[in-house]
Amino acid sequence: MPDPTLPAPDTEPPATPATPTDRLRAALLRPSRRQLVAAVLLALLGFGAVTQVRLTGVDDDYTGLREQELIDLLDGLAGTRQRTEAEIDRLEEVAGGLRDDSTKRQTAIDQAEDEVDNLNILAGLVPVTGPGLRVRITEDDGRVRLASLLDTIQELRTVGAEAIAVNGSVRVVAQTSFAETNGGFEIDGERVEGPYVIEAIGEPGVLAGAINFSLGPRKQLEDDGATVEVEERRTIDIEAVVRRDQPSHAVPDQGQ
Repeated sequence: MPDPTLPAPDTEPPATPATPTDRLRAALLRPSRRQLVAAVLLALLGFGAVTQVRLTGVDDDYTGLREQELIDLLDGLAGTRQRTEAEIDRLEEVAGGLRDDSTKRQTAIDQAEDEVDNLNILAGLVPVTGPGLRVRITEDDGRVRLASLLDTIQELRTVGAEAIAVNGSVRVVAQTSFAETNGGFEIDGERVEGPYVIEAIGEPGVLAGAINFSLGPRKQLEDDGATVEVEERRTIDIEAVVRRDQPSHAVPDQGQ
């Protein structure tokens, strides 16, 4: 019977010492906390090293240049900037020239349109509205002579009347013809009778002065036995126009 005081005999075989390969496999399969921390630190260190290498590679593009090469490079960049600025200035100058040409062209068009409008007014082809003068001639004690009527119209034209009409129906222009008839006048083939109303568009005060000056149209008309009323007006509408198919005639000279 075995002695209970003696230790029991070891029935398992002695363990085989672990080899380095076994220890590495165990560390990979079951890494300790210290090993994990060390791995993370090594990864961060590796990333920083790669980044530094890349940045250094970029800087090496210029750090390897000599001083004169750097100066030449800077001069080239400055020249490129100057050429770019010069091109911008040139393009802005071209754009400004185009704007100027457009403005000049528009100004020429506006002037041409104004000239056409003025010619249409002088030719009596369009109605006109503006400040002016109204002269009413009433035959009381005699008959108004053709010369007196023509002198009145000519004086108004001389001081700048833009448009003239007689009795609201006949537009008077440079080519208007006048003829004396029984009981009235024939103006461009249209018969008009007294009282004669002459309307003119222009500066009212200037037009009135052309009628009222000493020995002027008013005096002549009154010597013919007519009453003359001169009214300055802020607005006069002349609707009568010259027909385009109407034959042209020159206004007779004074005294005819």
